[in-house]
Amino acid sequence: MNTYKTAEVAAIIGIHPNTVRLYEKLKLIPKPERLPNGYRVFTEFHIKQCKLIRLAFQIEVLQNGLRKKIVQMIMVSATGDFDTAITITHEYLKQIKQERQNAEEAIEIVQQILSGGVRENSKELKRKDVSELLDISMDTLRNWEMNGLLTAKRKDNGYRVYTDEDIQRLKIIRSLRCANYSLESILRLLQQLSENPNADIRIVLNIPKQTDDIISVCDRLIISLSEAEKNADALTDMLYDMKEQFS
Repeated sequence: MNTYKTAEVAAIIGIHPNTVRLYEKLKLIPKPERLPNGYRVFTEFHIKQCKLIRLAFQIEVLQNGLRKKIVQMIMVSATGDFDTAITITHEYLKQIKQERQNAEEAIEIVQQILSGGVRENSKELKRKDVSELLDISMDTLRNWEMNGLLTAKRKDNGYRVYTDEDIQRLKIIRSLRCANYSLESILRLLQQLSENPNADIRIVLNIPKQTDDIISVCDRLIISLSEAEKNADALTDMLYDMKEQFS
């Protein structure tokens, strides 16, 4: 069985030796054995695990706990429990696809709003109902309202109620927030689209420009989710290979 020193692992992976030590400290790789002189001894498993880490961190997906889920997957893989790691990756991929679907839906809603195609009916939902429908917390709804992204009307008893139009707007905000737009940027974006009904929504969301300060925090929305999906597929393939090699 091949073994490697810290510097050799770093050279193979293309990272600094301190990064290898950091991976160990964070439990992203198994704790290596040590020689009598204190030198760490790494194996092929460590090499593959480091490559898994590098692949996983190629994509910046911070939204809705996705980054935490992928870190969890790496830590589980480091213990040799590849079946659980694969399950976590499948959950991760499923969530990415849902975020992408939400983003596509948001684009369609914006296009409908700008064309005057969204119509309200008499149905009104309470904040709790909206929270469950959109899978966002009530505190998040309050925060968005406090930052001016939405103004829900109140009934005579003081309770806020949300109309169809409010739900449509919240779906747009949800997708943009998940893509790491700042609240201020989302507000500017909604204002810009209202002022320019002829704007191509996909272009506005996906192609940031130097003169366009609407986009301040996030990567390109749909494209970044597509890249994350491909990355998740590659992670799954690597985990299956590691399972076959090291189980």
